[in-house]
Amino acid sequence: MKQNLKFYLKNKLSEKELKFVPSSFDVVGDILIFSEFPKELAKKEKVIGQTILDNYHHIKTILKKTKKYSGKFRTPELKFICGEDRKETTHKENNVFIKLDVEKVYFSQRMASERKRVAEFIKPNESVLVMFSGSGVYPLVISKNSKCKEVYGVEINPIAHKYAIENIKKNKLEGKIRLFFGDVKKVIPKLNKKFDRILMPLPKGGKDFLELTLNHIKKSGIIHYYDFLHEDEFDKAEDKVKKACEKLKAKYKILNVVKCGQYAPGFYRVCIDFFVD
Repeated sequence: MKQNLKFYLKNKLSEKELKFVPSSFDVVGDILIFSEFPKELAKKEKVIGQTILDNYHHIKTILKKTKKYSGKFRTPELKFICGEDRKETTHKENNVFIKLDVEKVYFSQRMASERKRVAEFIKPNESVLVMFSGSGVYPLVISKNSKCKEVYGVEINPIAHKYAIENIKKNKLEGKIRLFFGDVKKVIPKLNKKFDRILMPLPKGGKDFLELTLNHIKKSGIIHYYDFLHEDEFDKAEDKVKKACEKLKAKYKILNVVKCGQYAPGFYRVCIDFFVD
């Protein structure tokens, strides 16, 4: 699509302008979101947006990011360019449907393969906890694509939590998923429960929750810890895990360190899978 877009625009933009046609965008459901829109094309954003709508009929709305993920809920600011003036959509991935508002709920469609990877690890009858579960995408994918016993999800964003409840019903997975609204540090201790597997899909600041996670993992359980690392720091990937485990005198073994996509030049989102004895 990125290469073809220049083809469709060749009679609408000058040769100089064509060089700046943005190549970074995400498609969530039927909404296309430009991650970075060049200032050189500020006056042509509607022309570019309408060209996409005219030639890619599965796209109904064009937005552009004006502020990166930020705030308590790590959500972006998005500006409407053209098409249907809305920010709610339904996205399909890994055999599930996820309804959400792309501005009010954190969601990365680029993590679809990572969610599938984790789901494929899960063994029959596992009890799974997803911290920071958002609109329910990890619990949904895990429940739909594994033979787990149950999935618990905890989310602090009230809008995301509301969508997650709706998404469980939409996918007819009410029996296997239990959702809790609130701060994981307050909610999880009240569950009075330990899990076979815990996911921590919060790469920014996730280290602050490692001790909580270690206190609620079963013996021989597995934790999927996410972090942002520069490519020069991959040899230090386990440092935060090691520090938390040593503090609690927990034995651990690193199973995998997996790149889950580029966050910025030289920086990657990584998942550290580790076993706790």
